[in-house]
Amino acid sequence: MPERLLTLKTPRPVVGRLAPSPTGLLHLGHARTFLLAWWSARSQHGRVLMRLEDLDGPRVKPGGADAALRDLEWLGLDWDGPVLVQSEGQDRLHGAVDQLVSQGATYPCVCSRADIRAMQSAPQAGVSETRYPGTCRDRFASLEEAERATGREAGLRFRVPDGEVRLDDGFCGPHTCDVQRQIGDFLVARRDKTPSYQLAVVVDDAAQSVTEVVRGNDLLASTPRQWHLQRALDLPHPTWIHVPLVVDETGRRLAKRCDDLSLSQLREAGTDPCAIVAWAASSAGQLTAERSTPSDILPAFDLSALPHRPVVLTARCIEALRSAQS
Repeated sequence: MPERLLTLKTPRPVVGRLAPSPTGLLHLGHARTFLLAWWSARSQHGRVLMRLEDLDGPRVKPGGADAALRDLEWLGLDWDGPVLVQSEGQDRLHGAVDQLVSQGATYPCVCSRADIRAMQSAPQAGVSETRYPGTCRDRFASLEEAERATGREAGLRFRVPDGEVRLDDGFCGPHTCDVQRQIGDFLVARRDKTPSYQLAVVVDDAAQSVTEVVRGNDLLASTPRQWHLQRALDLPHPTWIHVPLVVDETGRRLAKRCDDLSLSQLREAGTDPCAIVAWAASSAGQLTAERSTPSDILPAFDLSALPHRPVVLTARCIEALRSAQS
């Protein structure tokens, strides 16, 4: 029987969060997702917190954090309390790693991504992530032994239990995943000893008392991994709401390298942010004027009106937004 995450019956104060990563410029797809997260929490009279997820050091762009905050403020979004900068809370994250190690829930791993790809005997159609086959499981007694024996840096993998996890997503509905069978043991600390995204998001959501996570449905596959870590660390499960992405006319999701669609460039070109807000609201099935502030949408915001299909950003739509001057 799959383990089931039951919906809480007792109301609790809603705490949402915006968590941009400063690895590139925010684009129109980010704008829509962050607006939906803000609308969902604020429409329930909840708090909205800000977190900068900047642990991926080599990919963090100089000035990216400030640009993200400026872009979101330009859209008319606000948040409660100070900004949590993830890289400044590494003691908290390493403490969670140490807790997992002390529980015997991890093991050292010296395998690189190239090693794991080479272990795959043949590509599997439809599989976007290579499963880790457990090569280093029970091979070494400690990080030090692994590194001494191989001459390679070692990370730490979480020992994923067998069996399915069933989650009730607030938008996508029931989602079942056997993480061990589909993904295998996953990293909680990379080979450079930096805590992984999966671990950091779990620890920081708990540290900020986040109760509702609204994010793109490209992260739905990560959620069962985070559920496992929350259970292992005895942390609460938030309500997850995964919303459809914005895609281009070929069906590909927007990427941070698409600078011509970045909020920064639109802002600098004099685009009216109220036009972007109105586009995001309309694409989400909300009643809106031709130009609106985020607060204008709140009184009638209804998440259930959100279409389940991706939003296609056409050339005509892009040109209309660009020509909507302040």
